[in-house]
Amino acid sequence: MSSDLAIGFLGAGKMASALAKGFVQAGLITANRVLASDPVEAARASFAQAVGAKTTVHNLEVLKFAKVVLLAVKPDQVKELLAEINGVFASEHVLISIAAGVPLAKLEGGLIAGARVIRVMPNTPALIGASATGYALGKCATPEDGRLAQTLFSAVGVAFQVKETLLDAVTGLSGSGPAYVYLITEALSDGGVAAGLPRDIATKLAAQTVLGAARMVLETGLHPGILKDMVTSPGGTTIEGIHEMEKGNVRAALINAVRAASEKSKKLGQA
Repeated sequence: MSSDLAIGFLGAGKMASALAKGFVQAGLITANRVLASDPVEAARASFAQAVGAKTTVHNLEVLKFAKVVLLAVKPDQVKELLAEINGVFASEHVLISIAAGVPLAKLEGGLIAGARVIRVMPNTPALIGASATGYALGKCATPEDGRLAQTLFSAVGVAFQVKETLLDAVTGLSGSGPAYVYLITEALSDGGVAAGLPRDIATKLAAQTVLGAARMVLETGLHPGILKDMVTSPGGTTIEGIHEMEKGNVRAALINAVRAASEKSKKLGQA
């Protein structure tokens, strides 16, 4: 990355903090080259503490500070914010939006003609370098802009360029997905407690099991069904557990969760 790179954040919430800290920890940028704006004092204080960067209440200061600007506000705040910054947004700026569901056309339509825009859907494990991200380039974004997005988000996990029409699916799967996994982890821990384990041990065993299973998928390249069968001995304990999960429609519930979140993402973009 260029030594003179500066990154600005419009919005200093949890996702912005996770990304900024991830970029700094990955060595892509130093904290003094990051600036975030937010009207909420608590959000600014939390961002500053997490990242070690400066913050401001003024959005326009961010565009004066950095040419790479991450839009990290709620979807219903995007239109007003774009109207505010449009007067100072210039051809040398690139806007990277992580606002869920807001399409490229709306982002481009709120800025100057020829604005370089990238729509991104990361997730909060960026904080520990384990994010899963999908991104799509706007019509005026350059190949260099695409390489910048790939560099930034692959530094905090894995990143895939996809068609914009697939970003709602990315949102429903990996954008919202950590919450599904936390729910599963908590439920596994509850099961361990119900079977007699102390809570702290049950939670650590559950979390490590989720981590280990995920790494097996990524590092072996085997289909999850094959890995499942490798654990499931005939007449054994695992098939009994699988049977109960199937009776509880766990598989269908997870599929439905991804689809419902994807549809919500589409509705947010239409608002």
